[in-house]
Amino acid sequence: MPVKLTAPQASSLLPVKGVKLGFTEASVRKPNRKDVLVMTLAEGSRVAGVFTKNRFCAAPVILCKDFLAQKSGIRALLVNTGCANAGTGDDGLSRAQQSCDALAALLNIQANQVLPFSTGVILEPLPVDKVIAGLPAAIANLQEDNWLNAAEAIMTTDIVAKGTSRRIQLCGKTVTITGISKGSGMIHPNMATMLGYIVTDAAVSQAALENVIQYAVNKSFNCITVDGDTSTNDSLVLMATNQAGNPEITEHSADFIKLRDALTDVAVELAQAIVRDGEGATKFMTVSVEGGKSVDECRKVGYAIAHSPLIKTAFFASDPNLGRILAAIGYAGVEDLDVNTLRLYLGDVLVAEKGGRAASYLEEQGVAIMKESDILVRVVLNRGAESVKIWTCDFSYDYVKINADYRS
Repeated sequence: MPVKLTAPQASSLLPVKGVKLGFTEASVRKPNRKDVLVMTLAEGSRVAGVFTKNRFCAAPVILCKDFLAQKSGIRALLVNTGCANAGTGDDGLSRAQQSCDALAALLNIQANQVLPFSTGVILEPLPVDKVIAGLPAAIANLQEDNWLNAAEAIMTTDIVAKGTSRRIQLCGKTVTITGISKGSGMIHPNMATMLGYIVTDAAVSQAALENVIQYAVNKSFNCITVDGDTSTNDSLVLMATNQAGNPEITEHSADFIKLRDALTDVAVELAQAIVRDGEGATKFMTVSVEGGKSVDECRKVGYAIAHSPLIKTAFFASDPNLGRILAAIGYAGVEDLDVNTLRLYLGDVLVAEKGGRAASYLEEQGVAIMKESDILVRVVLNRGAESVKIWTCDFSYDYVKINADYRS
């Protein structure tokens, strides 16, 4: 089961002016499950996206990047689960384009105003006929308050739907932010197989939106890892519908930081939910690396710990084999690291200092902390003022079972 994570209540996911969502069961891979989502945006909405850095990126990712670059004014998003449409060559591009063409015709917009997204099995052709056949039903139930259904429609191996909302005041106007995400396995930084959609009704300039998404992703989705595999389909889209009635927020506006931080908080909550719902996860770990010379070296250390199968399996077993953490710090790639000056903590307990085991550390302390479901690993490098937090989960027997059975 997910680690201290339950699905949101439908009433907690707030409607956002200028956005409607509709879904259907198109049997893309399996019958009787929500697997196609349509999201429409009011005219004049602004959209920014960040995508996987995997060189084998999926066909819909290629089209999304192209359509965003055309600055055509995005009016709709189309998401299917069950098939990633990745590793499918020109045929995959053709099928993704066909789905955009079909939705555009039904909505009376241009095909390059539709952003397509797919998630599921790689190296299999998208059953585009099923997707297209499901579009009328998805459009028929377009509603502003369909966020929970939308969150369920984008799930693959996720156990629970993921979504959250915020309301803030900008220039005397109430602004709403709602976001959903999916992801459970194949999660690794450089976008972490995840999809994320965050919408606000605030009026925001395109430049400010691009600034926010880069800031937010580096504080959230680029700080999570489940299994160290970077997906072919990772996508995060940030949308602003310009319906709240506030003066347009630019990078120089007094309320820019307030909006940026609220959107980032939503991104962090959605990203952490992916880790808490990691495939087979029983524990949620925060790896805090402090006192680094640079953010880059802090990330190297954090990722080395968070990616290690040896560390993740030790946490699953509640085995304080903490020398594995020291080993990961040592191979992280910080060439001039002085191991005699760093400190390693498990929770509030000092485990290692001066290049070895802390004299005050008792094994039963480590056992007690590792039995908890939320665990903090804290590394103090004592080299500077930079810090980073990375979130990960343990590796259990169920991770192997889930992925061994994924295509069956």
